[in-house]
Amino acid sequence: MTLHSPSVTQLTAPGAYPGLHLQMHEGGILEVVLQNDRTLNSVNAATHRALTVVWRDIDAAEGVRCVLIRGEGRGFSSGGDFELIEEMASDFTALARVWREARDLVYNVINCGKPVVSAIHGPCVGAGLAVALLADVSVAAKTARLLDGHVRLGVAAGDHAAIIWPLLCGLNKAKYHLMTGEPVSGEEAERIGLVSLCVPDEELLDRAWKVARQLAAGSPTAVRWTKYALNNWLRAAGPTFDASLALEFLGFTGPDVREGLASLREKRQPNFAEDAPI
Repeated sequence: MTLHSPSVTQLTAPGAYPGLHLQMHEGGILEVVLQNDRTLNSVNAATHRALTVVWRDIDAAEGVRCVLIRGEGRGFSSGGDFELIEEMASDFTALARVWREARDLVYNVINCGKPVVSAIHGPCVGAGLAVALLADVSVAAKTARLLDGHVRLGVAAGDHAAIIWPLLCGLNKAKYHLMTGEPVSGEEAERIGLVSLCVPDEELLDRAWKVARQLAAGSPTAVRWTKYALNNWLRAAGPTFDASLALEFLGFTGPDVREGLASLREKRQPNFAEDAPI
């Protein structure tokens, strides 16, 4: 059986991945850009699906030696849009669909054999944050604002958080930021090990491209097999990730997420339930 390998032309075709713009550059570097500047590159249902499948296609595509992912305009991504969150909280079928996509998104990035570099500026939240931190090399601008907003919404910190934050910055720092929802600047993210590098804002893209070119110029087998071996640390944390994702999506069936979403829309502090049922 011959597996289908998408061509670079198919990868970069306009509209192939809604909310994403893909462009091939010299040296085999594929640039992936989150594009929706009107809403700070928020992720709707179509873009969430695209972010899930694109990594599987990139892995299979010939000619791609490295990936650089960034956000267009004022930030990397503001996370899931309110309409998607509302749909998940009210429709079981939608909830199940997005759960599977969220699971596959994380594992597809981990299992993508091509090295990935993220260039992080401005707000970086939700599915965008997952991709940015799961990248093999993450380069952040000093003023970047990384935020896992799950607890503010009223659901457990699922997505990528439990699988990689403790490995990057240690369990205590992970608990502090994931349980309080305290944002992390690019500078602080580098200090605690959450990102690979932090640079002045005006140097972000130059540094990210320099890293991407270095990875693309290396031995493909050496680079990709090193990534595969190191990512076994993440695969070993799979049961922890699966549990966190299940608990997050269980939270979408409860009252706190509805209050969390309403408070975000109304730009006020949430009034969550006084106690948990268990």
